[in-house]
Amino acid sequence: MWRAFFSAVGVSMIIFGAECLALDRVMLTPRKQAPDANRTLMFIPASQPAAVAREWQPPDWAPWSLMGAGTITLLYSLTLRRGG
Repeated sequence: MWRAFFSAVGVSMIIFGAECLALDRVMLTPRKQAPDANRTLMFIPASQPAAVAREWQPPDWAPWSLMGAGTITLLYSLTLRRGG
């Protein structure tokens, strides 16, 4: 079980690091709220606050650090003995 856990964490870190290497920035948009079934049109406010999109830029060290740590974690998972 631990071997599979550390393998999954290592592969996820490698993939996320490669994504950070390929992308300059990521725009995070908020989810649209589902309309409430109990509300009627007369109770909905006329002006709802606008949803603000957030922007995330990975630091310069993030891609290589994530891929390196993911590789070390994956190599560590290969050294664990197979258990049932």
